[in-house]
Amino acid sequence: MVLEHDAHARAPASVRAESGEAASSGVAAPAHTDAVSAGEMGADHMDSGQSPVDQTADETAVTRPERLKKRAQFLLVAGKGRKVPMNGLVLQALKRGDAGPARIGFTVTKKVGNAVVRNRTRRRLKEAARLWLQAHPVTGADLVLIGRDSTRRREFEALQLDLARALEKAGLP
Repeated sequence: MVLEHDAHARAPASVRAESGEAASSGVAAPAHTDAVSAGEMGADHMDSGQSPVDQTADETAVTRPERLKKRAQFLLVAGKGRKVPMNGLVLQALKRGDAGPARIGFTVTKKVGNAVVRNRTRRRLKEAARLWLQAHPVTGADLVLIGRDSTRRREFEALQLDLARALEKAGLP
C-alpha cells in the first residue's frame, strides 16, 4: 500500500520542484519506506486475526503436523514408546492420551552415510509422512521416524506402505 505522502517524498527533486516544493539543496532527500501500521491498514484485517496473506490462503490446505525437535522429546518416545521396525524405516510411537494432532520427529544416524545422504533420506521420510498423514490423520501420539540405509533406495510407494503398516502395528489408526 503506497501512501500519497510516501509517493511524493520519493519523487525526484525536479518533479518536487515543479510541484512547488523547493529543494533545500541540489541533492534529493533519501527515500524511506514507512511500515504501514495495523491501524492504517483498516479494521477489516484486525477482526479476523489473520494477516492479508493468510486470508488468501487455500482454506482446504492441511497444516503440517507439529514437530518434535528437542532431544528430551525424542528420548521420551524412545524410552516409553513402541518400536516398530520395517524394511524402509523404524517407527517409534508413544500415545499421549489427548486428542491433539500427532507430533512427528525424524532422525537418521551417521551409520547411514554422510550429511548429503542423511538429508536425502530424511527428506524422503518427511514427504512420505506428510502425504500419508494428510490422507490418514493420526491424533494423540508422538511419532519418531528413523531412517535406514534402505530408505533412500526403497521405492517411494513401498516406503509409504512401510509407514502405514508400522502405524497399524503400533496401534495407531
